[in-house]
Amino acid sequence: MHIDIDKDVCIGAGQCALAAPDVFTQDDDGYSTLLPGREDGGGGDPMVREAARACPVSAITVSETVR
Repeated sequence: MHIDIDKDVCIGAGQCALAAPDVFTQDDDGYSTLLPGREDGGGGDPMVREAARACPVSAITVSETVR
């Protein structure tokens, strides 16, 4: 799983951090960022997709990685 956060679109609503707190957090400016070591989506945490859906501005994209 690959997670992309468009920093130019993010408004810092924090819905991602509420939906998947083991994967997302907010930086010092309040914008979404991934927790260190969670770049793979928390090992396939199902709440990652919910976090992307919860984003009010669709700043988060989740895609499957091809191995």
